[in-house]
Amino acid sequence: MKNKNLSDYVIAFVNGLITKGISEVVISPGSRSTPLAITFAEHPKIHTYINIDERSAGFFALGLAKKQRKPIALLCTSGTAAANYYPAIIEAHYSRIPLVILTADRPHELRDIGAPQAINQIHLYSNYVKWFVDCALPESSQTMLLYIKNIAQRAVQTANENPKGPVHINLPFREPLLPDLSKIHQLQKSLHIEPVVETKKLVEHEQIERIVDEIDSSEKGLIVCGELHNKEFREQVLALAEKLKFPILADPLSNLRFGEHSKHYIIDCYDSILKTMGKKAYLKPDVVLRFGAMPVSKPLFLLLRDHPEIKQIVVDGDGGYRDPTLSAEHVHSDEAYLCEMLIKKCKDKQETSWCKKWKQVNNLFREYLSTPAIEKDSLFEGTVYVELQKLLPDRCNVFVGNSMPIRDVDTFFHNSDKNITVYANRGANGIDGVVSTALGVSAASHEKTILIIGDLSFYHDLNGLLAAKQNKLNLTVLLINNNGGGIFSFLPQADEKTHFEQLFGTPTNLDFQYAASLYSAHYKKISTWEEFRSEFQFCMNRDGLNIIEIPTNRHTRVNEQRKWLRSVSWEIERML
Repeated sequence: MKNKNLSDYVIAFVNGLITKGISEVVISPGSRSTPLAITFAEHPKIHTYINIDERSAGFFALGLAKKQRKPIALLCTSGTAAANYYPAIIEAHYSRIPLVILTADRPHELRDIGAPQAINQIHLYSNYVKWFVDCALPESSQTMLLYIKNIAQRAVQTANENPKGPVHINLPFREPLLPDLSKIHQLQKSLHIEPVVETKKLVEHEQIERIVDEIDSSEKGLIVCGELHNKEFREQVLALAEKLKFPILADPLSNLRFGEHSKHYIIDCYDSILKTMGKKAYLKPDVVLRFGAMPVSKPLFLLLRDHPEIKQIVVDGDGGYRDPTLSAEHVHSDEAYLCEMLIKKCKDKQETSWCKKWKQVNNLFREYLSTPAIEKDSLFEGTVYVELQKLLPDRCNVFVGNSMPIRDVDTFFHNSDKNITVYANRGANGIDGVVSTALGVSAASHEKTILIIGDLSFYHDLNGLLAAKQNKLNLTVLLINNNGGGIFSFLPQADEKTHFEQLFGTPTNLDFQYAASLYSAHYKKISTWEEFRSEFQFCMNRDGLNIIEIPTNRHTRVNEQRKWLRSVSWEIERML
C-alpha cells in the first residue's frame, strides 16, 4: 500500500537536501527508514552507498566528506542503529567534517511504551551535533511540504557553515512505509542546486597591527602548521615564511611536506629534533605563529606548554579554540587572508643564524632518519615509511591510523615532490572506524589510496572491509602487525611488568589471511623488504582490495629506536 502523504513529504525533504548540494548518501538498511531509502535510491540526482554495519557506515560517510570537503548524508533506521553512528559523529565534530545524519524513528504514539526497536532518539548525540530537530509527522499540505524542505536546506547549510560539523535530523514515520515514487522524476527536472558560498572571518586591523609588531620585533620565529586542507593557505603561508625567514614546522597532515612547491623553509624532522634536542636553548623560539589543528608531535606540545614565555598566536578561521597548552592568543581569521596581510605589512627579514641552525639540524636528522640503522635486515616499523615514500605513485592518498602509525609518519615520512595527500582521524584520535574512513576517501577519489594501520585498529574495523567488496573500491592496506598495542610500550605503563601484557599489550594472535579471504582481498604476508617492494608495486597495478601484512616486534622496538635516536642526536651535536 502506497502512502501519498508520506511520498510528497519525503520527496520534498530529499529535494531540499539536493538544492543545498547533497549528492551522496550512505544508507544502513532497515525497515523504518524505508521511505527515505527508496526515495534516495530512486532519485536520479543522488548516488547511494549501502553499508550494512552502522558504525562502519558512519566512518565511511566521514571519509567521503573528508575527501570532498562537502556535506554527506547518512541514513539509518530507528533504535540502536542510530547509536552506532555515535563514534563517527564525535570524530566529525572534533575534525570539523560536515555530515547530515538522518535517523528514522517510530511515531510519537509508539515512543516510551515498550514498542520494538524504539529508543529515545531526541538529542541522542548531545552537543556533538551543531543542530538537532525532531521533525513533524508527514503531511502533504503545502505548508508542511515547505516546512520539511526548509528543514532539509537548513540542515545542509548548518553542517557546511564554519566551523563545519554534523547535524542530526530525526524523522518519525507511521506505517504504511512505502512511498509513491511516480513524482520523483517529474519534480527533479525543476530542481535548482544553489552554489555553496562560504563566509570568511577577517581579522580586525588593530589585531593585525599587534601581530605585525610582535613578528617585526622577533628574530627567532616559527610557523607551526597542523591539519588544514586549503590550497590557497598553502601558497600564502609559504610566501609568508619566505618573507619572514621563519622555519615552518610542518605536521604531515598539513600536507606542506608534499607537492612540487619549494620546501626551503619546511622543517619535517622537528619531532625527532625536539624529542632529543628540545632542551637546547638555541632551538627555542621567541614567537610561534600556529595554523590548523594541534600537530601530532608531543615534544612540540611540551615545548609550547612548558615555556609560556614563548609568544604563541593561534590562527583559526573557524572561530574555534584549539590550544591545549592554555597559553596562546587566538586570532579568528581566515588563515590565507591573515598570511596575505602579514606579507603586506611585515618588514622583510634577513635569514638569521638561528633559522640556519634549524635548517642545518633538520637536514642532518633527515639524512640519518632516511636510513634507519636498526638491524638492517629486520622489519623495523620506521623502515615501512622510508620504503613507502620511494614506492608511492606521484599522485595518491595516504590514510594513516592512530597510535604508532601517525607518529611514525611524523618521524619518517619526509618532504617529497610527489603529490601525496595525507589523511587521519585526529579529531578524537580513536582507533575505531579507520578502515571505513579510508574506504570513504577511496570512494571519493580517482587516485590510489593506501591505508597504513596497526593490527588492533584493523581488528576494530574488520567489518568495514565489506564496503570495499560491495562497492568495488580500490584500497591497499599496509597492516603493521606487532601483535598488540605497540604505543603502550612507549608510555610509563610499560614499567608495570606484571600486568602490562594483559592490560595494555593485549596480543590477539590473529591470522589475518582468513579475514582477507572473507572479503575477497588479495593478501600477502612479507618477510623481507625486497618482498615488500615487489608486493607493493604489484598492488599498485591491481584494482580492488589488497592487504600487505608486515610482522614487526613491539618488544624490541622501543629500546632500539630510543638508542638509535640518542646516537643520532649525539652525532649531530658532535658535528655542530
